Amino acid sequence: MAIILKSKSEVESIRQSGRIVADILAELRMAVRPGITTADLDDLAAELLRQRDARSSTLGYVHEGFSYPASLCTSVNDEVIHSIPDSRILQEGDILTLDLAASYNGWHADAAMTVPVGVVAAQMYRLISVTQNALDRGIAAARAGNRLQDISRSVQSYVEGAGFCVVRNYGGHGIGRSMHEDPAGILNYVLPGYDNPILRPGMVITIEPLVCTDPEGVGAKETRTLDDHWTVVTADGSYAAHFEHTVAITEGDAEILTF
Repeated sequence: MAIILKSKSEVESIRQSGRIVADILAELRMAVRPGITTADLDDLAAELLRQRDARSSTLGYVHEGFSYPASLCTSVNDEVIHSIPDSRILQEGDILTLDLAASYNGWHADAAMTVPVGVVAAQMYRLISVTQNALDRGIAAARAGNRLQDISRSVQSYVEGAGFCVVRNYGGHGIGRSMHEDPAGILNYVLPGYDNPILRPGMVITIEPLVCTDPEGVGAKETRTLDDHWTVVTADGSYAAHFEHTVAITEGDAEILTF
């Protein structure tokens, strides 16, 4: 594992990208309503990036030979992550994750939020709240001298204590000149024997709880990838929420850069 520590000036460069991401997500959030399509939101994201001289980190990103075709990820209901915007019309009661990564002057930042579409069921509001709170718990644990899995433990214990479960196959990552750097997998659960480096000032990472409803109380949630090679859904149709920030490890509290 080759973790690249960033200087203060490099952290500030990532913060510039992070502010762009945060501003665009706020505008996208305001545009979410019943009747809009996820492609409409992707078009808006692309235009807002253009206005800021920034680039989508996902558009053209290649994984296992497949290129992601959009500027934004828009995951609806049981879609966990990496869903491609299309002609799908959002309906009252849906929940939608907006996941945006962007680069500005060669530095990447990444953030996500799950929002209700109109009025949603009480359990969906609670799922969204628990996931957002889990992100706060993870960020609070991201302190120099702690280990990577202290973040994982904080997220997992809170989520499971609230009666939900975390997705096992996806999580946060290092970020900087590339959208994905070491540490390559920042899990939302504790895995014995998994890489567990000490957190050091200058590390810049994303923390991103992915949380599912757990009606059967099974804990670990299975997922599958659709035929588009990108969209990940829960195997049992349970709804999922996702919150993410890019943060810098400092001598004190972690600094949120996508804010």
